Amino acid sequence: MTEPLVSVLMITYNHAPYIAKAIEGVLQQKVTFPIELLIGEDCSTDGTREIVLEYQTQWPDIIRVITSDTNVGASKNGYRTMKACRGKYIAFCEGDDYWHHPHKLQIQIDYLETHPECGLVLAD
Repeated sequence: MTEPLVSVLMITYNHAPYIAKAIEGVLQQKVTFPIELLIGEDCSTDGTREIVLEYQTQWPDIIRVITSDTNVGASKNGYRTMKACRGKYIAFCEGDDYWHHPHKLQIQIDYLETHPECGLVLAD
């Protein structure tokens, strides 16, 4: 597996109605560099875990799901997922959010790579 330049961090809990759209928004990114999507799934009770595990099966080179046997809460879930990130950059997309612009990551990373004095970019 190629080391990712960008790790996309997605935490989720009971986001079954939204999680597929969130994941698809990441997968549709048009980039010239490797990415990974880490999904911190916090023992959802609505089928979210089954959805994210199916995506991991379909995209094993990109998606890794971080799970536990008990609900750990948003803060610990975010922390453990962040610790698993391998990219130089970390992008955030919550499980009930989605990216609609297919060049979002490319635009942001191009800027960061050409402006080393910049440590953070935000999108509208």
